[in-house]
Amino acid sequence: MFRSPGAIAFHLGPLEIRWYGILTAASIALGLWLADRQARAENLPAEEISRCAWWAVVTGYLGARLYEVAFNWDYYGRNLWKILAVWEGGLAIHGGFIVGGLVGAWLAARRGLPVLRSLDVAAPSLAIAQAIGRWGNFFNEEAFGRPTDLPWAVYISPSHRPPGYATAELFHPTFLYESLWDLGLFVLLVSWLRPRFRSRPGVLFFSYIGLYSVGRFAIEALRLDSFWVGEFRVAQLASLVGMAFAAGGLLWVSRRDPVEEKR
Repeated sequence: MFRSPGAIAFHLGPLEIRWYGILTAASIALGLWLADRQARAENLPAEEISRCAWWAVVTGYLGARLYEVAFNWDYYGRNLWKILAVWEGGLAIHGGFIVGGLVGAWLAARRGLPVLRSLDVAAPSLAIAQAIGRWGNFFNEEAFGRPTDLPWAVYISPSHRPPGYATAELFHPTFLYESLWDLGLFVLLVSWLRPRFRSRPGVLFFSYIGLYSVGRFAIEALRLDSFWVGEFRVAQLASLVGMAFAAGGLLWVSRRDPVEEKR
């Protein structure tokens, strides 16, 4: 069993510096640094790709928050000021994928960058950033799963337990499961897929989307905080769309000429 030491890392005068914010900032910084490093290694226009990446991050962050708010409007509609309280958590990665991905790809195309190669540069960075960022959920005591007595269960304090689980203390650490899945995905992308598919721009990115979606679909089945549409979990529906999108993308790039995409 393990438990959160609390959401607040330290104070700067009246300001509360939270672990969620620290980990989010660290994950973004590392992801951007790795993408820039890889772009330079591949002789791509790294500075222009970085500019697109920055906009993708900013708009993706906004999209992740709006997605969360839209599917949890019963709560946010009664607490409008909470919409801005991003330090308390509440970023839906699927919203970030949709908005940030579209903006990043559009900017890359507009600036004449090799879009698929740019997306391939970004894919491992996204995976490792998610692996780090998920630990923010641990400190905030959120994104956990059903009760369990497994040795690695996480203790959730009474104030963070969902209705109907007041007497349960230990829960599946689904944030940990997703973090480990993302870490394994990062290793797979960098050590196995990248060396084998350099001549197939797009393979890395679509593989990342598909494999992340597979893992998220399975892990989501354990979570207690899922958004629902009728009898279906929204995140699982989004994951199915992600798998279909990835399969279509991989089929498309497999039929392209096996040459490097030119700027």
